[in-house]
Amino acid sequence: MNSPKTTPDALIAPVLAQFAADLDCDAIPAEVRERAKYLILDAVGIAHASTRYDFAHRSLSAVSELGRGDADVIGLSAKLTLRDAVLMNGILVHGLDYDDTHARGVIHATASCFPTALGVAAQAGLTGRELLAAYIVGMEVATRLGSVAKGGFHQTGFHPTGLIGTFACALIAGRLHGLNAQQLAMAQGIALSVASGSLEFLQDGAWTKRMHPGWAGVAGITAATLAKHGFIGPKAAYEGRFGLFNSHLGPLAENCDYALATEGLGETWEVAQVAIKPLPACHFTHSCADSAMAIAREHKFRPEDIEKVRALIPAEVVKTVCEPVANKQKPQNSYDAQFSIPYAVASGLVRGRFGLGELEDAALAEPDVLAVAGKVAYEVDPNSAFPKYYSGEVIVTLRDGREFTHREHINRGAADRPITNDEIVDKYMENACLAVSPQRARQIRDTVLALDDMPAGAFSDALAAQA
Repeated sequence: MNSPKTTPDALIAPVLAQFAADLDCDAIPAEVRERAKYLILDAVGIAHASTRYDFAHRSLSAVSELGRGDADVIGLSAKLTLRDAVLMNGILVHGLDYDDTHARGVIHATASCFPTALGVAAQAGLTGRELLAAYIVGMEVATRLGSVAKGGFHQTGFHPTGLIGTFACALIAGRLHGLNAQQLAMAQGIALSVASGSLEFLQDGAWTKRMHPGWAGVAGITAATLAKHGFIGPKAAYEGRFGLFNSHLGPLAENCDYALATEGLGETWEVAQVAIKPLPACHFTHSCADSAMAIAREHKFRPEDIEKVRALIPAEVVKTVCEPVANKQKPQNSYDAQFSIPYAVASGLVRGRFGLGELEDAALAEPDVLAVAGKVAYEVDPNSAFPKYYSGEVIVTLRDGREFTHREHINRGAADRPITNDEIVDKYMENACLAVSPQRARQIRDTVLALDDMPAGAFSDALAAQA
C-alpha cells in the first residue's frame, strides 16, 4: 500500500482528544460562538421544514417502534431514547439536503454534530453553553478530518458526513460525559469500527443519505460510552495500516495531508469557513444552477429555442452529480434531482429558480424542464477552484446560433462569498414557517440565539413541537 504523502509526527487521535478535553468555552472567540449559533439556527429551520415530508414521518414511525424515551425531536412531539432522537434529528436536519457544508472537508458537519450535542447535553443536565462548546469542538474536528482526504472519499464511494461525522460525534459525546483525554483517544479508535456512509444512493435516489449524519451521532455516542467504561479500541484510528484513510481511500491515501487534521486547532476556527446553502440541493450543483438562473434573467428565449447546454464542473464531482447520465437527465424523485446537474441547470433556465417547490413530484415531471435536461452535457472545468470553491459554468447554445455564458467561480455561501447572519435568519424563517406560525418561528429563533444562557434541557424542549 502506498504511503501517505504527508505523514503525521504523532498519532492524530491523542491530539484531537486533548483538544476536545481541554478547550474552554471562553477560549473560543465571541464571533465564532455567535456564528455557531446561526449555523444551528439554519439547521433548526431545515429540521422544521422536513417535518412536512413523507421521509420524516416514515423515519419517525420506524424509530418509534424501537422504543420510547425522554429525548426531544425537533419540530415534533415524539419522545424517543437518546440515540434514536439523535438519529431522527439528524434525518430532519439533513433530509432536504439544504444544510451547511464545509467546502475543503466536503462535509455536512452540523447535521451530525448538533443533534449529538443537543441530545447528550440535555440528557446529562448540562448548560446550553456546554452544548455550544461541544458542538464547536465537533465542527472543528469533523471539518479538519474531512479535509485530510482532499475529496477522496467521494471518489471511492464513501460519504464523509456519515463516515467522518462519527469521530467528531464520539468526541462531542465524550466531552459532554466528562471523559479524559486518554478515554477520548480510545473513543476514536472504537469509532473506526462503527463509522459508515455509502454513496450508493446516488444510483437510484435512495433515502439512505438522509440517515448518515444521525447514524454518525448514534455511532459516536456508542463509541464514547464504550470508551468511558474501559473498552479498548485501536490507537492509530486515522493513519494506521487499516486506519480510516488507508482502509477507505486505497491508493488515494497517498494524496492525504495528515497535517490538516490538527493544523490550527484552537487558533484557526473552521466554523467560520462553513458555507450556508442558498439552494436545497447538493452544493456541487449550486454554481451551475446559479449560472443557469443568471442566463435566464439576462436573456430572453424559450425552452424550445435551446439547441444544447454545456455545464462545466470540477472533475472531482462528476461521479456525484453527473453520472449515470440517464438518471441525472430524468430524475425519478426529489433526491435524484438534488444530485443532478442536468435538472438543476434545466430548472434554472426554464423556470429561473431552483427551490423546494422545484423538488415536488409535479415539478419533476414538467415536460419543458425534462426536455432541456436531456440537452445538458457536462465537461470537466479546466479552471475549477475545487475544493476551495465549488465552481461552475453554463454555456447555452440556441438553435439560431446565439450563445450565452455565465460563470460562478466562487459559489454563493462560500467563505469568500458568505451568506450573512441576517440572510441566515431570512432562510430560517422561510423554512420554519413551512411548519409553524411566524410567531412560533420567531420564538424559536430567539431561543436558539440565546441557547448559551439556558439549560440544555430547556433548550431542547423549546425546539420540540408544543403540546
